[in-house]
Amino acid sequence: MRRALLAVFLLLLCALAGVLSAAVLAANGPLGLLQTTSGGTTTAPPVITAPPPKPQIPPGVKISGVAVEYMTADEAEVAVGEAFAVPLPVRFGKRSFALDPTRYAAAQIKRAIAYALAARPGTTVRLPVTLRRERVAAWAARLAKRFDRSPVDSTLRLRKLRPWLSKDRPGRVLERRTLTNAILDRLSSHSRRPVLANAAVLKPAVTRVSYGPIIVIRRDSKGLYVYNGMRLWRTFGVATGQSSYPTPLGRWSIVTMQRNPWWYPPNADWAKGEQPVPPGPGNPLGTRWMGLSAAGVGIHGTPDSASIGYSASHGCIRMYIPSAEWLFNHVDVGTPVFIVGA
Repeated sequence: MRRALLAVFLLLLCALAGVLSAAVLAANGPLGLLQTTSGGTTTAPPVITAPPPKPQIPPGVKISGVAVEYMTADEAEVAVGEAFAVPLPVRFGKRSFALDPTRYAAAQIKRAIAYALAARPGTTVRLPVTLRRERVAAWAARLAKRFDRSPVDSTLRLRKLRPWLSKDRPGRVLERRTLTNAILDRLSSHSRRPVLANAAVLKPAVTRVSYGPIIVIRRDSKGLYVYNGMRLWRTFGVATGQSSYPTPLGRWSIVTMQRNPWWYPPNADWAKGEQPVPPGPGNPLGTRWMGLSAAGVGIHGTPDSASIGYSASHGCIRMYIPSAEWLFNHVDVGTPVFIVGA
């Protein structure tokens, strides 16, 4: 009996201890810890509270097309920065280049986010951009240096006694100012639509089509051939120089043209004592004179029709008067003249 009473007493003691512990916990927080100061006074620890949530951008708000609703400032800065850094395509012909926007413009992202946080729902906030025109212009200049080219003129030479003209080629020059302005426009409007670079065409001064007349004189066979470019146009019989006064071979050009010329005796032994001859039926030059860059030599008409087909002149190329008049009307100063020995 005594043992039973002792057991009941112990149970009551444990229950009392539990009630006291619960009271201590309620008074000292969830950890049930007490802090004792140096003076022996027991105080409760400070209460730890969670930081307030960061403000979010209102619903439906965009920054230059980038949806930033419900984002914090940090999240919006990442999203807008990534969108702005998307490369801008630039195309020239079949070539394509990717322009890094962050090198040629500075986006004021933090400023735009500050406006977005205070904006009304559904507002579109513009992202301000500081453009670096000098850098864009320098990039366009480098592109132009790479792709600009000068026009190539057609050049003339003989091939198998016939004129042969090399193929001409147009040049091009990049429209740098237009390209620079187009890139700046895309960067300021945040568009990544490809920029198409254009080039102005530079036409060659001399082409196969525009070359004009070319004269080939075959000295030994006494023939004068007129070509329009590389196409044979007309053929004429001529007289060339005597063996003691041969017509000079080489490439020459017409340097002077005269209608109804005077004939003046040259400074040569065979012309000593001769007097100038005015225009008229007896003029040794006929009615037309086309002087060549070979000194003292020219193409002209002759009243001596019987000399055509022979080596009869003092170096000049004689033609029938009607033939010389036709030729005079179809050539110009600068027309090339090849004299060959064929």
